[in-house]
Amino acid sequence: MSDGVEMVNGEGGEQARLTADAVARRSYGKLVAFLAARTRDVAAAEDALSEAFASALDDWPKNGCPANPEGWLMTVARRKIIDSFRGHERDEVAAEELKVMAERFEAAEGSEIPDQRLGLMFACAHPAIDMAVRAPLMLQTVLGLDAAMIASAFLVSPVTMGQRLVRAKAKIKLAGIPFRIPGKEELADRLEVVLDAIYAAFAEGWSDAPGTDSIRRDLAEEAIFLGRLVAYLLPEEPEALGLVALMLHAEARRLARRDSQGGYVPLADQDTSLWDARMIREAEDFLLSASGFGMIGRYQLEAALQSAHAMRRRTGVDNWADIVQLYDALLALSGSPVVAINRALAVAEVEGPEVGLKALNAVGEDGRVAQYQPYWAARAHLLAKTGPREEAWHAYDMAIGLEKDDAVRQFLQGRQANLRAG
Repeated sequence: MSDGVEMVNGEGGEQARLTADAVARRSYGKLVAFLAARTRDVAAAEDALSEAFASALDDWPKNGCPANPEGWLMTVARRKIIDSFRGHERDEVAAEELKVMAERFEAAEGSEIPDQRLGLMFACAHPAIDMAVRAPLMLQTVLGLDAAMIASAFLVSPVTMGQRLVRAKAKIKLAGIPFRIPGKEELADRLEVVLDAIYAAFAEGWSDAPGTDSIRRDLAEEAIFLGRLVAYLLPEEPEALGLVALMLHAEARRLARRDSQGGYVPLADQDTSLWDARMIREAEDFLLSASGFGMIGRYQLEAALQSAHAMRRRTGVDNWADIVQLYDALLALSGSPVVAINRALAVAEVEGPEVGLKALNAVGEDGRVAQYQPYWAARAHLLAKTGPREEAWHAYDMAIGLEKDDAVRQFLQGRQANLRAG
């Protein structure tokens, strides 16, 4: 009998864990946004939700997973916030705040949890928040990324990023920053960083080329959803339209980025018949709509670059001259070393690897690329074509050591081995 009970509990525990994981991937940001919008305290919302998940893993194996797990978690998290606030209550003002908070929660009782992620994102983009931490704050609170993952995307240490995030959440609470989409007069100061956060989330999700990491796969889908939502709410903002076009163009190539054995396939070697034609057409529609406003921005230029690559699906060749021109415009606009690296590779296609390597050497003077894998991969590729084998070998060593994706690492190791063979 006891063995049977243990087996049932084991099965129940595994189901509870799977359900909790699915809810976390699907609804973490929505739940945090809902709680934080009513408390003006992002850290408290995250803590309460974390405790609610812990309670779920204790309760669900015994009593079964609820039909509405998000609602169950929200109810528990809401009670924990109120109990925590009540424990710190000291005066009549606090008592009144507690009453108002309880009424806010009760007003939503039994209704579908509203999606307030964009409100939270625009709150994170408030001018009172330090510019450098606005996008990272959105990635953590709305999309649930941890500080280490965010730090890697923004080229800072996890400790530094963690400290910045803690200070930013305290600022939201102390300043009483409202959770809402701002009016047009405030929008210009906030939209750019909201789009930056959405794109950073997409880039993190897109890094899982085969789609085997469910967290990253869901992250890419979530970023596209949020991008569409911004474009729907702000249809006259060309950069919002451009961002959606960019993400759709990139996502359209997902199936072609790995071969049948899971090996990495660089863009130039991809089978264009595997690119998603419907998604490409939708991307082109968004880009065309954006161009109609006559205001060129970063995301429109990046989408135009992807569009130029997508032309290969129809013509069989890349128009490298146009691609270099687009990179020139994008580099002038952004000054980004990442753009400069990609531009150098495009220049090599038009003017030869020696000219491309010269352009890349100039990027190498920027200290930010010293530990940036794509820089070393690009350097190795161009050095291998221009002759200095020892330098190329060293660059491949650096690129391989910095690469986290096994398939890309094996691809680079193969290229490095060709140096010795050739």
